[in-house]
Amino acid sequence: MIHSDDPWEDPVPHPTPHSVDESFLALPLRPLADAALARARALGAEHADFRFERVRSASWRLRDARLSGSSDTTDVGYAVRVVHGGCWGFAAGVDLTMDAAARVAGQAVAMAKLSAKVIAAAGSDERVELADEPVHADRTWVSSYEVNPFEVPDAEKTALLAEWSARLLAGEGVAHADASLLTVQENKFYADSAGTTTTQQRVRLHPQLTAVAVDPAGGGFDAMRTLAPPAGRGWEYLTGTGWDWDAELAEIPSLLAEKMSAPSVRAGAYDLVVDPSNLWLTIHESIGHATELDRALGYEAAYAGTSFATPDKLGTLKYGSEIMNVTGDRTAEHGLATVGYDDEGVAAQSWDLVKDGVLTGYQLDRRIAKLTGLGRSNGCAYADSPAHVPVQRMANVSLRPAPDGPSTEELISGVENGIYVVGDRSWSIDMQRYNFQFTQQRAYAIRDGRLAGQLRDVAYQATTTDFWGSMTAVGGPETYVLGGAFNCGKAQPGQIAAVSHGCPSALFQGVNILNTTEEAGQ
Repeated sequence: MIHSDDPWEDPVPHPTPHSVDESFLALPLRPLADAALARARALGAEHADFRFERVRSASWRLRDARLSGSSDTTDVGYAVRVVHGGCWGFAAGVDLTMDAAARVAGQAVAMAKLSAKVIAAAGSDERVELADEPVHADRTWVSSYEVNPFEVPDAEKTALLAEWSARLLAGEGVAHADASLLTVQENKFYADSAGTTTTQQRVRLHPQLTAVAVDPAGGGFDAMRTLAPPAGRGWEYLTGTGWDWDAELAEIPSLLAEKMSAPSVRAGAYDLVVDPSNLWLTIHESIGHATELDRALGYEAAYAGTSFATPDKLGTLKYGSEIMNVTGDRTAEHGLATVGYDDEGVAAQSWDLVKDGVLTGYQLDRRIAKLTGLGRSNGCAYADSPAHVPVQRMANVSLRPAPDGPSTEELISGVENGIYVVGDRSWSIDMQRYNFQFTQQRAYAIRDGRLAGQLRDVAYQATTTDFWGSMTAVGGPETYVLGGAFNCGKAQPGQIAAVSHGCPSALFQGVNILNTTEEAGQ
């Protein structure tokens, strides 16, 4: 499952000019960890880990080129997790003294003992055991970026967003413009009773602009937003590295005007060319969540359901056509779920989830890997704050391009009667990750291999295996884009994780297209 000649080797760090923030390193990270781990061992814990986090999140929101709100918050604290008597125990704290860290470890052990009583009363004898992982001592990892957005003055950020908003407002037919920017710097220090210690720093950001048009005569309105995905990059992303903002902002007003007057789609079966700006979300919902093994086993059910892709189907489930190859990846440069080591001290890896259309792998943490006998964890444990316990979270799940695959234009040229969809909008999927429906920012009619203007009210609907089974062509590497989201939700209490999904353009045959206005009874 691991793409490496040596399954125990550490990942090669991404080249970066940065080191971990000195103000984070100045905190008493190791003394607190030593105190907590020593106390856990003294109380008989079979395993103990300590995680110190500092997560800074800042946001800016503009309405019609004027600042409407901003925030800048920092979450600091630490957590101790133990396995004691075959049960999990967890506790968190904020007091940065050695005695306090030891008390938190004691609370974690006490929680494990309480859990043992509850489990025994329920008649269960299942024990928590963790898959083996080599020791990674004194490792440091920093994500790949050029300019930390937190080093850029706030006035410069708002000025750029205001200037971009003004460009949209100057476009014919644009009545309003919204702009936002989310930035995160995440620092983590991890240590466990086996001897692993890791220190990491991740930077990510999500800029977004939306233009709104209003029909003054009929009162109708619509909106169109930028396709630029959130990214594990720095401020350079907004100044020309990784995305052409000038080109996108220049074309949105005319695209929106065309959409406002576009005809409504006629429902039926169409060949569908799906742009990466839309397909990433379909991957997220129908593959990413479906191949989380805790969900497939039923351990995760209350939040967004389980999965049709159950372990008895591993190696046999025909997930899609033979050209479908999907990887889980914690190493992709600029990926939102990219790390050096996960929150259980497991080194980042890349592995197959779907190979030649067949389900071949899952996303694992150490407990699920051991429980199912699937070997080593592939590094999918993550907690979004020091107050939360790590849970199995999604890697960067991506559809691989064809090495010599066609361009998007070539895919379109082979379609007689179809639709080209661009950008994500709304989505719906059932609690088994099987029946779904997706809409988009823009939809274009394809007639005789050419785009024939935009359409309105388009949604595509399918089951997961039918949809991916209808995929007859995937684009080449030049069509590949790393999309994603900041707000993937899971667990109770709920946690949020950022995750990327790369994909090329792809062609699907005979997909059911709904007219959303007709479906709504209007």
